[in-house]
Amino acid sequence: MSKKLVAYFSTGGVTANVAQALAAAIGADLYQIVPEVPYTRADLDWTDKNSRSTREMEDPASRPAIAGSCEDLEEYDTIFVGFPIWWYVAPTIINTFLESYDFSGKTVVPFATSGGSGMGETNQKLRLSCPGARLLEGRVFPRGISRAELAAWARDLDP
Repeated sequence: MSKKLVAYFSTGGVTANVAQALAAAIGADLYQIVPEVPYTRADLDWTDKNSRSTREMEDPASRPAIAGSCEDLEEYDTIFVGFPIWWYVAPTIINTFLESYDFSGKTVVPFATSGGSGMGETNQKLRLSCPGARLLEGRVFPRGISRAELAAWARDLDP
């Protein structure tokens, strides 16, 4: 039986709730990806071309720093990585997380929350950040998805 981890980044609590439900549904450990510099409400204003999140997402080299590290990541075989969709892709802090560890031989499963968009080019943007990993196609989940639905999705992945 493989050891699983649900790692997630959340700014408004929706992704955190889905990540916690997923971890409980599949018996996985949980790790929160916390930015070294917390995002403010103004930082997340996607309508402001000068907001921090807009600037990060417009710069393909942006890698926001993460506070702390995930202990014993090497013990996990399957890592579910959750985040809100920003500009049709994962926030660049997810690239920071993936590039901070060696995922060779591991299965990485992205999942997201969104106010209305799909996964877009998420896998294409994440693939280079986790070389050697088996990167599965991700899925967007609505707020309030049940543990049973999450367990069924994870079971059907066959990681």
